[in-house]
Amino acid sequence: MGIVRFFRGELLIGSAEITDDDPIVEIAERAGVEIPTNCTSGNCGTCLVRLKSGEIEYPNPLPPGLDELLIEDGGILACCMEPKGACDIDVIPPL
Repeated sequence: MGIVRFFRGELLIGSAEITDDDPIVEIAERAGVEIPTNCTSGNCGTCLVRLKSGEIEYPNPLPPGLDELLIEDGGILACCMEPKGACDIDVIPPL
């Protein structure tokens, strides 16, 4: 399926292989990258990170922790969203 690479700004801090149905936060954990979580259901926004490249499937309706403005800036919720293939994630949220 591909690899997810994790960055802090421009610095590559880890990468891991995608396995079926793993949310981004679990892929990050395998890569040795910590993404903070709280509710793990998309309500609080604690796990907000930025999609630099690649594709994520957004749920419909959007969870409360995400809105259209955040999505325009690449915002994704790592606790409940899965990559659709290889992608690059910046752990610095789009705020």
